[in-house]
Amino acid sequence: MNKSEILNKENYKKAISNDVQLVDVRTPEEYNEGYIKDAENIDVKSQDFIEKIETYSKSEPVYVYCKSGGRSQKAAEIMVDRGFSKVIDLEGGYMNWIK
Repeated sequence: MNKSEILNKENYKKAISNDVQLVDVRTPEEYNEGYIKDAENIDVKSQDFIEKIETYSKSEPVYVYCKSGGRSQKAAEIMVDRGFSKVIDLEGGYMNWIK
């Protein structure tokens, strides 16, 4: 079973309409310019990314996104390696979300 998957904008929007774990892995500066409602900002490049992400439930899906999809794929890899059961990425990232 693939523990990481990428959803298109419509399916991602439906999936996060419920109460889910939603993480914006961009920089705080990018996050402050706009983000998806209820997303917590944890910069994948920050030194405490792993420490912060470890506070999330590993048995529940975690939805991640970045600006265009590169950093969120890296974050998904890290999370799957650390035992997260399901990490779902937004296709095209935030740039796609706001189109």
